[in-house]
Amino acid sequence: MIQKNKTLNRLWAQNGQKFAQDEGLSSDAIQSGLETGSMVLLANCKHDGVQPVLIGQPASIKVNANIGTSPFLNDLDLEVSKAVTAHQAGAHTVMDLSTGGDLDAIRTRILRATPMPLGTVPLYSVAQKYIAAGEDPGKIQTEELFTEIEKQAEQGVDFMTLHCGVTAQAAAMAREGDRELGIVSRGGSILARWMEVNERENPLLEDYDRLLDICLAHNVTISLGDGLRPGAGADAGDRAQWEEVIVLAGLAKRARQVGVQVMIEGPGHVPLHLVQSQIQGMKRLCDNAPLYVLGPLPTDIAPGYDHIAGAIGGALAAMSGVDFLCYLTPAEHLTLPNEHDVWQGVKASLIAAHCAEVSLGREQAVTRNKAISQARKDLDWERITELSLDPDMVRRRRETFASKEECAMCGDFCAVKLLR
Repeated sequence: MIQKNKTLNRLWAQNGQKFAQDEGLSSDAIQSGLETGSMVLLANCKHDGVQPVLIGQPASIKVNANIGTSPFLNDLDLEVSKAVTAHQAGAHTVMDLSTGGDLDAIRTRILRATPMPLGTVPLYSVAQKYIAAGEDPGKIQTEELFTEIEKQAEQGVDFMTLHCGVTAQAAAMAREGDRELGIVSRGGSILARWMEVNERENPLLEDYDRLLDICLAHNVTISLGDGLRPGAGADAGDRAQWEEVIVLAGLAKRARQVGVQVMIEGPGHVPLHLVQSQIQGMKRLCDNAPLYVLGPLPTDIAPGYDHIAGAIGGALAAMSGVDFLCYLTPAEHLTLPNEHDVWQGVKASLIAAHCAEVSLGREQAVTRNKAISQARKDLDWERITELSLDPDMVRRRRETFASKEECAMCGDFCAVKLLR
């Protein structure tokens, strides 16, 4: 694939040794992953100052932060601040899912705000014009959609969620079957409506070759969207979900054949006992393409705490083969996240990723875990703070008793100190 993609070839030549060092992998292993499509390198040639991100196990598991406006809440400066917060918290990428306000201004500001690769859903920008005017998004013209995709590629967007696998047949399965919650994806529902109104197949599927040409020219990685993902645990693994995955597997193969990088988006709400089989089934069907998963959420009862539920599902998913975790925040299913929510969501997903890497025996994760254990044995608070997920939080929580050798939970009852 590298030879067919000039931008990817150049990125690899310039940064290959650094990726190998950062990931603790050989250059040959990474190059092989990029060639076969089990790894992708996010970086649009038009995104000035972008820091390329490598996704695909056995590279480290990466974390994405979703931000963006809505028709109810629209503050450009807040979205930029959230992008910066996500970067500071340790996210590797950010997605702008804005549907309210000046979407071009929001997108271009976020592109400049951090070096993280940026993802978008171009369909939202096209549909916004219709929905804001009170019109049916089923009236969207195919040319409008492809014009928007090409514009965003020119602006520097590094990866795009494109719901190419929402076929008329699969959408009918989701709408007319036994699902508890039908279609919960915004992109999936817009395309299902479009196909109903126009009595035609999904335009992203019909004109897929045109899509590949645009993405190859800019090294835009296609994130094949899960427009028919289960939005309730009871819907996980139904016919509509797997029908879409089967279509995505074929589309991923076509993309790789022409040099376009591609990821597969994974299930949303999945009971814990089904996570492993779902992930492994998707990875097998899609020839081990990088899998990008929201959560998954193993329970539906945790609004306000979905970052915790998502971390539980995410740890098991990553241990089972997921390469890229999309965070959830305490605001999920309720409202737009603020900066505090973004910070909490990133940290929760980073915990999930680290737990998975330790369980998989990844050297860097295991070494860090052992190092902080040794620092605890030594009561070396400087080293504990340095190795922790959130050093500033450790300093704040310990501030009142910073002069003490022991923690304030145990004090003079410190088990470590008593048995020195």
